[in-house]
Amino acid sequence: MENKLLKIKSTSAKQWMVVYTRSRFEKKIDKNLKDQNIMSFCPVMRSKNKWADRIKIVETPLFASYLFVNVSQYEYQKVKSTSGVLSFVSHCQKPVTVSEHEIERIRKITETYAEVEVVQLSNLNVGDRVKIKEGSLLNVEGVVSRVMGKLVLMTIESLDCALVIKVGLEQLALNEAS
Repeated sequence: MENKLLKIKSTSAKQWMVVYTRSRFEKKIDKNLKDQNIMSFCPVMRSKNKWADRIKIVETPLFASYLFVNVSQYEYQKVKSTSGVLSFVSHCQKPVTVSEHEIERIRKITETYAEVEVVQLSNLNVGDRVKIKEGSLLNVEGVVSRVMGKLVLMTIESLDCALVIKVGLEQLALNEAS
């Protein structure tokens, strides 16, 4: 009897999981899940948008096409069948879970800081040979010495110097000969 009770408890334990959604449906799905009494969290960043006739504060999801849900195994199926939900994010065929601590950290960050930006980690590694694809240094080649978020310390041998440049992923290309 006690074994059965333990099994029921373990299947009803709630965990934070990551849901992959249709593009630009994050807030709509978040509201829909809350209407179904499912705990969900769609972190948003607030920014001022200025039009010719007005200024408006706009809320944009921090993570495009993702939101977090705190669900039991029973609610897992309800979330999966919710319109706009494409899938749960998984690793090795198991849903990815996020700790309560991490969820709280994301909440505090979005509440505390006005400007929050998600920077995707690129496949750029120290030692990679890269070529600049645009700007005044177009087609200049160099070696990545250090990656610091959006900053890249890049050594350009032909100039015999190191440059610290701000680059977006679209500005750098891995050199095919590296």
